[in-house]
Order: sequence, then C-alpha cells, then structure tokens
Amino acid sequence: MSPSFMPAEGAGRPEIPERLARGLDLCRGGEWDRGLAILGALGQSAEKSALPGLFYSYLGYGIARCERRVKEGVKLCEHSIKIEFYQPENYLNLARTQLLANDRRGAVGAIRRGLKIDPNHADLLELQREIGVRREPVLSFLSRDNPLNRFLGRLRHKVTGH
Repeated sequence: MSPSFMPAEGAGRPEIPERLARGLDLCRGGEWDRGLAILGALGQSAEKSALPGLFYSYLGYGIARCERRVKEGVKLCEHSIKIEFYQPENYLNLARTQLLANDRRGAVGAIRRGLKIDPNHADLLELQREIGVRREPVLSFLSRDNPLNRFLGRLRHKVTGH
C-alpha cells in the first residue's frame, strides 16, 4: 500500500486504508456510484482528518461529475492540493472538475501545474491533448488578438508545424 493511503500517525482504524484504496480503485475504473459510496462513508467517519489529498480529489470530482455539485467539487479538489501538492492526480481531478465548471483557463493552469510535478503523467498529457492548450503569444506584451501576434503566431505554426 502506498504511503498516500496511510492514515496519519496514530490515527484511525486499520481498515480505513483498505476502504480508501477500494473506493479510489472503483472511481479510477469508472464505477463512480460504488466508489463515491465508499468515499462518502469515509468522509462521514471520525478519521476524516487522517485522509489523504487523493480522497478529497476523487470525492470532489465525483460529486461534480455525478451529482452536479460543481462548486463544492472544485473546493474539495483545491483542498486536496493544499494537503498533497506533490500528487499529480490531484491536479488531474481539479482540471476535470474545472472543465465541468466551464473554467477552461483554470483547467489549463491545473494541468500545467500537475505536469511540472510529473511531466510524463499519461492522464494529464491526454487531457491536455483533448482540450488543446494554446501556446503563449509570440509577443507576450501584446494581446493574443493583436494583428502582429496573430501574424507571427501563424508564421511560427508554419515553421514549427505546431
């Protein structure tokens, strides 16, 4: 069992990590109803403070995705990053949740921050490809819509191929 599933020192019952791992595995496998039921029960337990950031990340994305409680989901995903800023999966779930909230810019930022931690994270790279991340304007001191930036951007695209 990975360290991110372990409860805080001296906290809780030994079955908490197994239930957490089961809930996360179900969510990752697309069985959101079953996974959220387990995560929800864990969230009601007295050991809530011992739960890792991944718990909040998956719970947040899950309730946004399945229950349409998007604002609450974003807050839970942001909380997961405060707890475990080094976990790229937290940024993935935040980005997914921000897309549900129609916050593309926030999603792009979450993907970029996650890729700084793990540049080869397959799911983050896939999501980045799916939503299509724009490159920085050629002349950053001018707006993206400036005719000179538009011209230079097209030229850059022809030269580099992307």
